[in-house]
Amino acid sequence: MKAADAGDRFVDLDLDLDPETFRRLGHLVVDMITDYYKSVRELPVFPSRTSAEVSKVFEEALPERGQDPEIILNEWLSKVLPNTTHVGSPRYFGFVNGSGTMMGTLAEALAASVNMNPGAWKPAPAATEIERRTIAWIAELIGYPTDCGGLFTSGGTMANHTAVLAAMRNSAPYDTTQEGLQRKGHHGRFMIYMSDHEGHVSITRVADLMNLGRRAVRRVPSRNDFTMDLGALERMLDEDTSRREIPFCVVGQVGSINVGAIDPMEGIARICRARGLWFHADGACGAVGAMLPEKRSLYRGLDQADSVTLDPHKWLYIPYECGCLLVRDREKLRRAFSMTAPYLRGTLPTEYTGLDYLEYSPQMSRGFRALKVWMTIKHYGAEGYRRLLRQNLQCVEHLDRLVRESADFEPLHRPTLFIYSFRYAPEKYRTAARESNVKAEEVNAFLDRLNQRIADAIQVSGLAFIMTSRVRGRTVLRMSVCSHRTTLADIDLVFRKLTELGRSLESEGTSAQGESCCYGERS
Repeated sequence: MKAADAGDRFVDLDLDLDPETFRRLGHLVVDMITDYYKSVRELPVFPSRTSAEVSKVFEEALPERGQDPEIILNEWLSKVLPNTTHVGSPRYFGFVNGSGTMMGTLAEALAASVNMNPGAWKPAPAATEIERRTIAWIAELIGYPTDCGGLFTSGGTMANHTAVLAAMRNSAPYDTTQEGLQRKGHHGRFMIYMSDHEGHVSITRVADLMNLGRRAVRRVPSRNDFTMDLGALERMLDEDTSRREIPFCVVGQVGSINVGAIDPMEGIARICRARGLWFHADGACGAVGAMLPEKRSLYRGLDQADSVTLDPHKWLYIPYECGCLLVRDREKLRRAFSMTAPYLRGTLPTEYTGLDYLEYSPQMSRGFRALKVWMTIKHYGAEGYRRLLRQNLQCVEHLDRLVRESADFEPLHRPTLFIYSFRYAPEKYRTAARESNVKAEEVNAFLDRLNQRIADAIQVSGLAFIMTSRVRGRTVLRMSVCSHRTTLADIDLVFRKLTELGRSLESEGTSAQGESCCYGERS
């Protein structure tokens, strides 16, 4: 680096590392990553530290002068990793977080090095064409038309937002692109429909972002298998239309967040076609399961959706962040977002141009997300992915068998994909709840607290990371098995720990004061 001369006249600065120093530091980083992958199966999944404790580690003043790069990098080992929840662990079952592929890690480093911005073709020719090709591959994998439009996004919420905004702008009775939602003389609210139990909260966030209001999301009653009741959907559409509301989009769940339910795609497609509505398939969690021949019947009608979202950073195991949107008619996507300015393309035509993703997306500046997906698909191949998905399904089916064979646990559904919810609920409590309506709520409240304590305890133990959720009003243990590292042995180990914790906490009661359940100790 050249500094100012004696006369305070500044000369050119070069803040890049010299090639040999960068190579040495790069080898250091690769060694850190390699050691991490070697140990990820043994690491405590959750650091078991409070937010105040973690915050204290990173308390420091703004650096006035630059620091030694090797010292900075070594803080990865001393500060970052000890305070990390290891999503890549084979026993991380929280939320729906993919495990991160090694090829994806290498791809991220390469993408960062060239720093392309695939918002437009000219600053990112290779990135643009890799994204276009990879979108077509994903469509082919799930049986969607390969001539579709689409792009990678930050995640499922932004993919859903892009899809639903395109739906409204292509379905509205007037030009919402130019006039927005404030057109004079406009009557009625724009309405979105999804299932009442398993519809994902990201659709509510989308209504927020579009300023439609959260009440614009209409919750359609579900059937006993957690899927949308199509008769109820049609009745709601009739009622809302008679009130001069404006139904424009029906969202089908393709692998729901708590039980992996797949809504009746063919039926939703038929209703939307007959009524001129946009059919959006929210497959953030489960759409990639359509690549499995043995599961394909569950996805019948997915190819008829106007748009499909899925998250490669979930069940394709891609490192964060990476959502994906497919739209059957790419022109409808362009029509929703097209914007022009002379500085975006230049003022005179040229043959050196191509697809500008800023025409198809809310984002203008975008990261090179496609590289990690492109490289990982090439690394695993379609058949490699099918084997990994089947491994996850075998783990969940094994978990379901363990739950059903145990008197301590209550199964709540049959597994469809990789998400499974169940309860610690020993038979004596279930029997007591069945025999007395008066006691049922008391028993269920006790079990709700107990299941939450079990989830908290297994997190703090470091063995596994499991979250609770709500299924039909009850607190449940919810396991998302979408790590390509999880084995049947991991499931056995975690189930034994859950059983041990359940029995121990049950005998202690559910409060810090040792409150006991009125049904006594375990016999």
